[in-house]
Amino acid sequence: MKNSLSKFSHKILNEEASRCLLCHDAPCSAACPHGEDPARFIRAVRFDNAKGAARLMSSCEGCISAACEKACLNANIPIRIKKMADYVKSSITPPPDGRADLSVDFCGVRCENPFFLSSSVVASNYEMCARALEMGWAGVVFKTIGVLRPREVSPRFDAIGKEGTPFVGFRNLEQIAEHPLEENLKFMQRLKKDFPNKVIVASIMGQNDEEWTYLAKAVQEIGADIIECNFSCPHMSGEGLGSDVGQNPELVKRYTEMTRKGSSLPILAKMTPNTGNMEPAAIAAVEGGADGLAAINTIKSITAIDLPQLCPTPSVAGKSSVSGYSGKAVKPIALRFINDMAQNKRLSGIPISGMGGIETWRDAIEFILLGCSNIQVTTAVMQYGYRIIDDLIDGLSAYMLENGFKSVSEMVGAALPNIVPADKLDRGSIVYPVFDKEKCIGCGRCHISCMDGGHQAIKWDKSERKVSLLGKECVGCHLCLHVCPTGAISAGKRVLKR
Repeated sequence: MKNSLSKFSHKILNEEASRCLLCHDAPCSAACPHGEDPARFIRAVRFDNAKGAARLMSSCEGCISAACEKACLNANIPIRIKKMADYVKSSITPPPDGRADLSVDFCGVRCENPFFLSSSVVASNYEMCARALEMGWAGVVFKTIGVLRPREVSPRFDAIGKEGTPFVGFRNLEQIAEHPLEENLKFMQRLKKDFPNKVIVASIMGQNDEEWTYLAKAVQEIGADIIECNFSCPHMSGEGLGSDVGQNPELVKRYTEMTRKGSSLPILAKMTPNTGNMEPAAIAAVEGGADGLAAINTIKSITAIDLPQLCPTPSVAGKSSVSGYSGKAVKPIALRFINDMAQNKRLSGIPISGMGGIETWRDAIEFILLGCSNIQVTTAVMQYGYRIIDDLIDGLSAYMLENGFKSVSEMVGAALPNIVPADKLDRGSIVYPVFDKEKCIGCGRCHISCMDGGHQAIKWDKSERKVSLLGKECVGCHLCLHVCPTGAISAGKRVLKR
């Protein structure tokens, strides 16, 4: 087996997983004669949980039927499930046995793990939320309710991709819950009755003082655990709603006070990223009675223009509007706002619920390390389904066991001391790139990028199709490392500048 795997690598493993269609009722799993679940195994690899995948597929080594691959819906080039399983078993060590304690105390409410559905279409009726809770999500932030009942457009979604990745960012025109208020309240009341140990967060949006107070009273009466004030939806069709409120600290404070007037429940203020600085509004929310903060909501955007129609997509009868952008592409922006609030002394100790581009357990931990004690997810669920909770829980638990964390709370904010002002960074040393000749295939991508976008520090040998570093010219920017398609370039040791 070792010889057959000699050219297989972690990179190829991930490439194979990325080709998988992630089928519902996957034919590969149905076809396995040993009762294994190849689809679950591939999904673990896909969501950055290869160590968890190493616990699976124990019957693969002696299997010669290849029934799972024959059943693969990638008919032209089936996923190499057997090779993947053999590589994982031979090269990747499973995480320690057992499960870490993932429970958290968030705003005084106990949660079995940090993972919630965020307020959106993924949490918009009883059946959907119940299915998610049964699968392991600790709580749901039910889709924002209000006295207002919006009318929606069709189509309302758009996705943007890059270089073969079709779903990097996502734009939507959807507003708050379209069911009547009484129906939404009954959904949440039934959820709390049927899942008493799960956390039900009621997201509310009023149009005036009276509505914020009325909605707060109503959701407390039906048994919600926490209230989230939606000050941040970027595509409401009425004036003075959503992000219009979130950009006005005085209005944020006032509406938080009106919410507090109607309820004794913990209150989260959901902040808008459609501002240069989130902190003034966050401080105003806390002054108005908020117990915690939630961030980020979606970012105002236009994803693309349909060139024949001369209209932004999605086109609604030839017209479109600015609306909210989410997905993996917004994660860096979300992390920046989380850091800003967590570092602000006036917000010290205020719990933060983080969201924005979270797909894997690694994404979630990044938010936790920057100060979040609760995680919310929407766009990844829209793309992959509630089942991603399996690898969120598995990956977080394995990370905690391997790194000695006994609780999630120990991790919260652990990375904050390492984020410093730009003038405090070490500017007297350099890290040169290191080239692995075995992995290099001679494509020349590093040379092109360095010549046209760097410091002309990579020499190209045309006859041999080889590259070499010109040390005197290299500034250690690492552009070459990031464009290399084969992982042949890595970071060397840090040394003093010459």
